[in-house]
Amino acid sequence: MFRAAFSRSTTDTLRRQATSSASASRSSLRRALSTPAGEQGAPKPSSNAGLWVALAATAAGGAGYYYATREHPSETLAKLKAKNKATEESPVTASLRPLPANSPFKVKPTVIFVLGGPGAGKGTQCARLVADYDFVHLSAGDLLREERNRAGSEVGELINTYIKEGKIVPMEITIGLLRDAMVRSGKDRFLIDGFPRKMDQAEAFEDTVAGADFILYFECPEKEMERRLLKRGETSGRVDDNIESIRKRFVTFRDTSFPVIDKYRSLGKVHEVSCLDTPDKVYSQVRAIFDKMFAKSA
Repeated sequence: MFRAAFSRSTTDTLRRQATSSASASRSSLRRALSTPAGEQGAPKPSSNAGLWVALAATAAGGAGYYYATREHPSETLAKLKAKNKATEESPVTASLRPLPANSPFKVKPTVIFVLGGPGAGKGTQCARLVADYDFVHLSAGDLLREERNRAGSEVGELINTYIKEGKIVPMEITIGLLRDAMVRSGKDRFLIDGFPRKMDQAEAFEDTVAGADFILYFECPEKEMERRLLKRGETSGRVDDNIESIRKRFVTFRDTSFPVIDKYRSLGKVHEVSCLDTPDKVYSQVRAIFDKMFAKSA
């Protein structure tokens, strides 16, 4: 169970940050990731919480965001990036290593990033992969919405502000939720749906959790995705299924996710599937990819 502790003043400040420019948000996150985890002291294990994520102190106070896990990383992201640079190894190509030193896993899990624009049909296809190939499907969006709807969650209030603005939620929150869910599942095959949305998210995940085997990219024209989302919005009740939010999400996806896809493509780690056809025909493309790599469930 994901938990976060905020002071009221911190929450108010972070909510203001949620509506500020994307560059300001990125700067505060970078400051947070350079804070040595050891200075905070490792929290005690909890039987019902695999990960504690806290966002505390304001940017004006110089502390920004920070996060801590049940098992503190032995190196911060800043140190890991310096180490990679010193060995001429980028954080993404570092995924070829078995596991980062501070991973919560003892054996490298299979991790597939599932990307595609809003309404591309990622969730539908992932559900079938779970049944056929024994994967655990973790939707970054669903985990964020669950936390947003959790009674009394001030982190949830902050998430809600970002989603309404069509902006990316701070990666400490998203990575914390994903990592916790992966550990709690007890499994070793994961479809990470809707993540990473930016290169720094990809780098942070691969530096602290596990390297990705490849990206499964669902390509779909924006006009078709818009049609699907507006239809879904008639019954979904989701605050972001309206034309204004939808178009903001398209812009965000183009500007931030395309560079991630291009980077992994340059490494030969992208499998692209067209989503213009029926769900069954789309899945036949997906199955052709997975049958070459994974045994089907009995």
